[in-house]
Amino acid sequence: MAYLLMFVTLLHLITLAMLFIATMEKSWWVWEGMENSDLWYNCRYDNSTGTWLCASTKETDWLQAVQVLMVLAVVFSSVSFLVFLGQLFTMSKGGLFYFTGLCQVFAGLTAFSAALIYTLHNKEILPDTKELTSGHFGYCFILAWVCVPLLLCSGVIYIHLRKKE
Repeated sequence: MAYLLMFVTLLHLITLAMLFIATMEKSWWVWEGMENSDLWYNCRYDNSTGTWLCASTKETDWLQAVQVLMVLAVVFSSVSFLVFLGQLFTMSKGGLFYFTGLCQVFAGLTAFSAALIYTLHNKEILPDTKELTSGHFGYCFILAWVCVPLLLCSGVIYIHLRKKE
């Protein structure tokens, strides 16, 4: 039981960190010419100064939906972890971690929705001046997709996890 508890706690912290990185970092779409786009900024690398020059993204309805869903996924997962810690020390023996598991499942579903919207509507989300054929999905986009099954699995584990002394 102690090993399962440590495993699920570690899995939760890893997925929470991955989810936070996927939401905040600058690599949802990458072009070959040292340019990238994320949920918040479009950036290009300036060789003369050696810095990244970033401008806010053009607000579209699809982009706002992805932004909101990714932030909600981080919030659900964070609340889930805090509730888990609270339940771990206050719940009576034999109790189930239903609320923690449901929060994790909701985090997985919101991350899934955000990644799916970005996949299907990247032509509307990305800047109009860029050729999409010269670019590809970045590591943050991939992290968001990797988080989905991890969040859902940890949610199911929490739902079936029973507190023992």
